[in-house]
Amino acid sequence: MLMTTLTLENDALTTAAPRSLRTECAELTAAQFHDRYGECAGPIRLAGWSSTGARGGAFTATLEFAGWSRSVVAAGSPIAAMTSALYEAGYPVEILRFHQRRTPAGTATFVQCESEGRRGWGAALAADGAESSVRAMIASVNRLGTLR
Repeated sequence: MLMTTLTLENDALTTAAPRSLRTECAELTAAQFHDRYGECAGPIRLAGWSSTGARGGAFTATLEFAGWSRSVVAAGSPIAAMTSALYEAGYPVEILRFHQRRTPAGTATFVQCESEGRRGWGAALAADGAESSVRAMIASVNRLGTLR
């Protein structure tokens, strides 16, 4: 299982953010940006990840929820698979914005989600674009829980 995480010294994530998010977080350091939009503590955690690495290829994500876990095996869109898996786990979420950019440090993904009238951004950086998408989605959903 190969998983990549953001290092706080690297501001590639901040500079790759979409304009609206960069405006919202203009005063934050890279560490503060990561604390606010990155993988934070919450009810959902990515416990495992594997991918064929091919664009549109298959992947397996193991999600840990409070007290239980679930593996998601899918081909194609990781966002569609995650949306479905989260819904089935009791986390209905709608994707409002999706932004992804290759950087020298990996693929940066930014996802703005909405659930129960609350909106929040999530951000992630990973070597694989699909993994980055899944991590950003989890960060967004976890952040929505902290906005209550």
